[in-house]
Amino acid sequence: MTTIDFATETTRITSRPAVAMRVANAAFNFYRAWKNRRAFYRLGEMSDAELADIGLTRADLYVAIDVPFGRDPTVILREIASDRVETIEDIARKVA
Repeated sequence: MTTIDFATETTRITSRPAVAMRVANAAFNFYRAWKNRRAFYRLGEMSDAELADIGLTRADLYVAIDVPFGRDPTVILREIASDRVETIEDIARKVA
């Protein structure tokens, strides 16, 4: 066995766990996106008053649903809600 043969053999052996880890991560990310989409659709069943209690509007749901399936719409909703809270706090500081 030459050195070149040994080197190519070892890279194949060490790359298999990396490929398996990428596949596992992709499967986990797909599952998490599917689970969060199901939770997102439950938000659509809430009334406008219930959405307002958590800092969202029905229009926010329409904005967040436009993301591709692999992305998580709840991340966008979290950003919208936190931006709204910061804006309200800034307005309250100016008034006070």
